[in-house]
Amino acid sequence: MVTYIDADQAVMKNTGQIRLYGEDAFEGMRKACQLTARCLDQLVEMARPGITTAEIDRFVFEFGMDHGALPATLNYRGYTRSSCTSINHVVCHGIPNDKPLRDGDIVNIDVTYVLDGWHGDSSRMYPIGTIKRSAERLLEITHECLMRGIAAVRPGNRTGAIGEAIQTYAENERCSVVRDFCGHGLGRLFHDAPNILHYGRAGDGPEMREGMIFTIEPMINLGRPHVKVLSDGWTAVTRDRSLSAQYEHTVGVTADGCEIFTLSPAGLDKPGLSG
Repeated sequence: MVTYIDADQAVMKNTGQIRLYGEDAFEGMRKACQLTARCLDQLVEMARPGITTAEIDRFVFEFGMDHGALPATLNYRGYTRSSCTSINHVVCHGIPNDKPLRDGDIVNIDVTYVLDGWHGDSSRMYPIGTIKRSAERLLEITHECLMRGIAAVRPGNRTGAIGEAIQTYAENERCSVVRDFCGHGLGRLFHDAPNILHYGRAGDGPEMREGMIFTIEPMINLGRPHVKVLSDGWTAVTRDRSLSAQYEHTVGVTADGCEIFTLSPAGLDKPGLSG
């Protein structure tokens, strides 16, 4: 049975209960999420052949500190970086390092800032130099999956409607949906209820209600959906080494749909506009 709790009365830990937030919380989330979106906008010019993901990570840390925010991933469960940078066949949780990005790479940069206690979580794909048409197509499909999932968000629908919209489109385009990772509730906690699956059926999952806040972050592969986690305990890669892509927004359920908190203020969060 799914239960909902008023976020103002909730103990701040993941109890499995779904929090419903009010307008004050939505305003806090707007500020945190827009800071994250502005950071991702700044990375458009940085994401070029020859730059290292460690340099990108340092920028993410410094940008947050300059604006009174902390990166949520820094020291989270032993993770030691301020962002995740997932290149080519890396599905998610790639660890920034000193290896330069190369022409033709695609990289997902995932940033979460904590500003005044609220978490702003978003990720985008960045084409490095000139990428192959197959990679370009994957970015387009993955972004469309995200937007179709978001379009399914409204009170009365179940979260399975998000997954069905994503899975149907991806598989019709001969791609696959990663099942090992999902979206999640967000707010004053980094990871909260509910889990948002990127596959499934419209009648499955808890009913969406006004005041819910969560991420939608489909990971789409050109090959098969299967992944494995490397020995570092974080980096997830496609088992068949096919390309993988991911786009992520944080949304809040409104009376008649949803608000996307992490939209780019400069309109740079769509494929073809960030390279």
